Amino acid sequence: MTLNWKGESIAVSRVDHTLPPQPDESARAKVTAAGAANPHVLLPDAALQAVARAMTNPEGGAVLLQPTEQEPGGLLLEENVEGATLRTFNTQVWLSELLPGIQPRTGMEVMDVPDPQVVGTTEGGEPCAVVRYRYKSLQHLKDHIRQTIHSTLALNSYAVSILSRKVTRPLITHPVEFTFEDGTEAIHALVVRDGITRLASSWAVIAGPGAEAAEAADLMVESLFGRVLGASVADGRTLAERLATVREDWRRRLANEFHRAISGPELDDRGVHIAQTYVVPAQVAVGAEGHPGHLLAPEDVFDDAMRSILASVHVEFKAWDSAAQNVEVATRALKRVIQLGDAPVAKESLQVVYGLAMGRTVPEDLPREYGDDRLPGTALWRGIQLIHALTRPELYERLKDQAKIIKGGSRMSAKGFAELLGPIIDLPWRSAKKAVSKQARNAWGNGGVLTRDVLKEWEPVFTDDFTTLVEPAMKGDADARCTLAVAGGIALIADKLLTRNVGSTLMAPKEKGGVAFRSDVHLVIEDLSSQGNESGLWTLALTANRFRSDALPENAQSVRQFVRRDRKDDEGRAYVHLKVDMEQPDKVARDENGVPVPLFEWDVVWAADQERARKAYAEHLARQSLVPAMLPGTGINEDMGGQPSGGESASSSTGDSAPAGLRAAEYRRTLRSGLASARFALDGLAEIDRTAGSWPPVVEPAEFGDLGQSLLDLQTDLENLRRNIQGEDPAADEDAAIGDED
Repeated sequence: MTLNWKGESIAVSRVDHTLPPQPDESARAKVTAAGAANPHVLLPDAALQAVARAMTNPEGGAVLLQPTEQEPGGLLLEENVEGATLRTFNTQVWLSELLPGIQPRTGMEVMDVPDPQVVGTTEGGEPCAVVRYRYKSLQHLKDHIRQTIHSTLALNSYAVSILSRKVTRPLITHPVEFTFEDGTEAIHALVVRDGITRLASSWAVIAGPGAEAAEAADLMVESLFGRVLGASVADGRTLAERLATVREDWRRRLANEFHRAISGPELDDRGVHIAQTYVVPAQVAVGAEGHPGHLLAPEDVFDDAMRSILASVHVEFKAWDSAAQNVEVATRALKRVIQLGDAPVAKESLQVVYGLAMGRTVPEDLPREYGDDRLPGTALWRGIQLIHALTRPELYERLKDQAKIIKGGSRMSAKGFAELLGPIIDLPWRSAKKAVSKQARNAWGNGGVLTRDVLKEWEPVFTDDFTTLVEPAMKGDADARCTLAVAGGIALIADKLLTRNVGSTLMAPKEKGGVAFRSDVHLVIEDLSSQGNESGLWTLALTANRFRSDALPENAQSVRQFVRRDRKDDEGRAYVHLKVDMEQPDKVARDENGVPVPLFEWDVVWAADQERARKAYAEHLARQSLVPAMLPGTGINEDMGGQPSGGESASSSTGDSAPAGLRAAEYRRTLRSGLASARFALDGLAEIDRTAGSWPPVVEPAEFGDLGQSLLDLQTDLENLRRNIQGEDPAADEDAAIGDED
């Protein structure tokens, strides 16, 4: 059969005319009993119950899990990854019992709803096949699921493929324990780690061809959670039991809708939507066993094994975006170095670094993790500590070797390694500085802060005031110079005051991001931090001191306001990086009115190598003197209003036309009100885009074409009306009128 989906005719290869019945509780009990008896299944009872609830045929699943004399591990599949053996089985599961995990494809985007805290679990010192997601509240979980499904569908949808032949490749899943900071009762559920796009697309099919991505996400959340609240109820049922009832009721209603759809002579489109998505195949992970001699902490073994499987697919074959790949390659390389155990670094130290890189250790915990109260617990110092740890000679080459193996390349330069570090370093300020994140990551790919001295032996100098490091740096203290290079370099890159220079920036005005000469980012930082460059060292120190992880400075390049801007109450505390003036006591440049001068990339590059900058600028001026100046008065007046050159429009006659005039006045008011409403809506979208996450987008890319065409049609009709009323050429109209009279 064929059906229509969003204007496209879909050939459906096969449709089931029956749906699986709901199993009874006794069948599910067989799954939990078989899992508890299997020595290779490392799941708590609540997790086993979640697996049993998700299966359409629990009795068949119990057969796979049941241990026998010949097969002590049952019929589980085994897959060996670095440092562990993962045990899984394949089955059919209800779509309505699957929750999405954290989406790697959008993991490097700036999200409005933050990801949960993720930690592994153990039982008796052995790794459990359960990961714990910690949310702030049940509402946080719902919002995160809605965001994940919406943002996934904004990227891609397999709805057409699913309608044609169902979901054919199993979703990789495992149980997750959901805990909540507000005291809400913990629940267990089956979570999709690979196949989130297939999961989201299935809900898009259920939502129907007329539903947008956001509506499909809303439907999923409503179907999975209903109106259940986190608070306890009088009948004593657990939160998991109440949610299970909601989902069973939803499946029952959907089955009734399906039966009505097939009761006619032909199966209608809605019946196909349900039949193709009601049940999906899944590979369920239920156990993990660490290999002898592995050095990864037991609580990290299972999650690391899952990540290895996912990365092997999405880094080597179906690639994620470059930032997501870089994080995966860098953290997997570090994990491999930990497992190999051949680096002369204590395992405990590497675990701390791994926690920082993964975002499990927050900056505020730095003093406790490093056992030194002198270490400031800030986002900038998190970056400094990570750069220092990952570039130590005893780790640097080993990490590059492992990264090469993972990426399948033959070599990796310092620039390539710096590119891996970019999306790890910017984690704390990724949301606040989203407007310049692309340029910042390009700067990391251009060398970042990995100067030649930073890649050598040095130790960070703990301080709350980086200006105190300038004097020792001038005297040759390598620790002080490298601390300034890394701290100031991270700040300059994050705030887009140092970028990967391209041809268009050369000799452009400083207010537009111009530079006096082109140079790689790490070479500029190397020159700024050289022993004899006092101006450069002060530039690094002042920038590091003023750096904030919760906002962009007002002088960050490319942050321009083209629409009116609402001033905030805290505007007086402006965040601005300042230019250096060595003649001033505080080394801050000021104009003739005593106002501090903002720093631009031109000033940063100039301070790095003043002699080269002066020479390049002098040559530029010499070239400019050979080109005749353009004559004034030749510019084009780009009047966006399209105001006519003639006089006012002729007034229409009154009298019998009064009713039409009244109607015209009403239409004019409606038009102005509609345009004002559109302006209000557009400003609101711009404000959300400026302050919230970058994904999912406030307007999906596919909508811009329709919106733009609507605006163009409106402008065209308005211009035609103006021409009818005022005329394009009065003289031509007079000639036409004379011709008519003749």
